[in-house]
Amino acid sequence: MADHHGGELIARMLQAEGVEKVFGIIDGTYFGFYAALDRLGIEIVTPRHETSAAHMAGAYARLTGRLGVCMASNGPGVANLLPGLVVEQAEGNRVLAITSARRPEIMYPDRGGAYQCFNQVGVIGQIGKFSQAVSSWPRVPEVMRKAFRACWSGRPGIVHVDVPETIMNGRFKSLPPLWQPEQYRSIQPTEATPEQIERVAELLCRAQAPIIHAGSGVIHAAAFDALERVAEQLHAPVTTSWAARGVLSENSLLAVPMPHIKLNNKVRNDADTVLILGSRVGETDWWGKPPYWRKPGEQTTIQVDIDPEMLGLNKPADVAIEADIGMFLNALARALAERKSEHMEARRTRVAGYGKAIEDDRAEWNKALDDDAVPMHPAHVASICSEVFDDDSPLVADGGNTAIWAMFYYRPRVPNRVLSTFKFGMLGAGVAQAIGAAVARPDKPVCCIIGDGAFGFHPQEIETAVRNGLKIVYVVLCDKQWGMVKMNQQFALKPLKTLLFKSLKPEETIKADLGEIAFDRVAEAMGARGERVADPADLRAALERAVGHDGCSVLHVDVDPVKHMWAPGLMHFKKMHEEPKG
Repeated sequence: MADHHGGELIARMLQAEGVEKVFGIIDGTYFGFYAALDRLGIEIVTPRHETSAAHMAGAYARLTGRLGVCMASNGPGVANLLPGLVVEQAEGNRVLAITSARRPEIMYPDRGGAYQCFNQVGVIGQIGKFSQAVSSWPRVPEVMRKAFRACWSGRPGIVHVDVPETIMNGRFKSLPPLWQPEQYRSIQPTEATPEQIERVAELLCRAQAPIIHAGSGVIHAAAFDALERVAEQLHAPVTTSWAARGVLSENSLLAVPMPHIKLNNKVRNDADTVLILGSRVGETDWWGKPPYWRKPGEQTTIQVDIDPEMLGLNKPADVAIEADIGMFLNALARALAERKSEHMEARRTRVAGYGKAIEDDRAEWNKALDDDAVPMHPAHVASICSEVFDDDSPLVADGGNTAIWAMFYYRPRVPNRVLSTFKFGMLGAGVAQAIGAAVARPDKPVCCIIGDGAFGFHPQEIETAVRNGLKIVYVVLCDKQWGMVKMNQQFALKPLKTLLFKSLKPEETIKADLGEIAFDRVAEAMGARGERVADPADLRAALERAVGHDGCSVLHVDVDPVKHMWAPGLMHFKKMHEEPKG
C-alpha cells in the first residue's frame, strides 16, 4: 500500500465537509497538505499576503454560506495571518484556519530559541472561538472533528487547527476511515418549539407598532425570503445592524436603511414590540438603550439567535429563543398566516410616514450630486456605481470616510451583496474581500469602493486578481490624506477655524497628509486595466469601460479632499462611541 502524507487526511476531511476552495500562500512546511488539495480538485487561491487569505475566506464564506478555509505556514506566515483572523472573528464569518507548526519535540512549549516558533495556538485561542494543536498522527481526525463542530455551532467565527510539519509532510502507511459530517456533528438546524412560535405570533399580532431588527444571523441562515415574508405579513418595518445592511432589498417599502440614522432611532422608539433576529445589539446598535431605543419596560423584546450566549446580552429579552433564524422565520410565517391583526391600518400609516422621511433624506443627500466641480464630490462615486453595476453585483466598501460615502449613496437591491468590516473598521481588508467575493460570485463583476489610504495597505493583491482572472473593479477615492483622522485633529486643534474654513493648512495638522500614488499606473504595472478620472461628467463612461473589461480594473478617482472629509453622519458616528445616557 502506498504511503500517504499526513496532510492528505486533513484535505480529505475538508473535502467531506464540502470545501471547494482554500485560500493561502504555499510553503514547504505543509506541502503534503496542499499537494493533496491539488490532487483532490480543491482549488488553492494564493494571495500575496497571508492576512488577505483570511479576508478572502471570510468574504467567500459570507456570500456562499460555505466554510471558508485559509492556511498559513508556521512562524511568520501565522504572524501575517493574525490581523485577518482578528477581523473575521469580529465580523462573525465562518473561517477555518489550518496552520503548520514546528515539530512537537521543540514546540509547546518552545524549548528556547526554536526557529520560527511562537505560541500559535495560544495567540489564536485569544482571538477565535477554538484553537487546538495536533500532538500526534493518530489524533488528527479527533482534532479536526472538534474543529468542524466548532465551525458549525453557535455564532460563526474563527476556528484554528495547528499541525506540526512532521505530520503534514510525514508519510504514513494508511489513512484512517473517514467519518461523514453527520457522524460527528449535528447537521439539523435548531428549531424553536411550537409553543414558542405560537407565543411570538400572538405577541406580534397583538402589537400596535411591531418592528424587526435583523443582524448577520439572517445572512448566515440565508433567511432572506423568509424575512421578507414575515415582514410583509406583519407590515413591520425592518431595521438592521450595520453588518446586515441589505438583508431586505432596499426597494422594499418596509426597509429602513442603516444610513437614515435619525429615522432608525425614531422607528425603534415608536415600536412597542421588537423582533431581534441574529443580532447581539452591540455598540453600533447603541446597545439597544434609550434614547436610541424605547425603554425596556415600554417595549416587548423577542430575541432569536443560534447562539444562546447572545440572548439578552445587551438588551433584556422578554422572550429569548435559541434557534436557526431561517427555521424560526418559516415556522413563524406559517403561524402568522392563520392570524389577523386589528392594527394593520395603523401600521400602514406609520410605515408610509417612514417612507416619506426616507424620501426627504434622499432628496437632501442628492443635492450633493448637483456639484459638478473638479476634482469631483465623492457622493458621485457610489451613486453612479449603484446605477452602473448589476443589482446582483457584490459591493465592498473600505476606508474611513470613503466607506461612509459608499453606504449613504449605494442602495442594495439584492440581499447579501454588501461587504465591509462594519464591526472592526479594518482598513485594507476590502482589497482581499473583493477577491473572495469574486471567487464566490464569478458570474458578476465586483465593485470595491475604497479609499486611497485603505488601498495602500494591500495593493499587491491587484496581481492576485489578475493572476486568477477575477472581474473586480477597484474604485479608489483619492484625496491624499487620512481624512477621518484629519477631521478629528482639526476639531481638536482649531475648532473655530475648522467650522469657518472647513479645512486647515497641512502645517496646522499632524502628519495627516499623504503623497501621490497613481493607482491606475500601479494597476497597469501588475497587468490590470487602469484609468484615472477627476471630472464627474466623465465618471459613468469610465466605470462602464471598467465593467466592460474582462478582468481586473482599477479606477483612480480624484475627489475633493475637503468635501470628502466632511462625510455625512459623522456626528452620529462620534456619538456612537459614547455610552447612551438614557
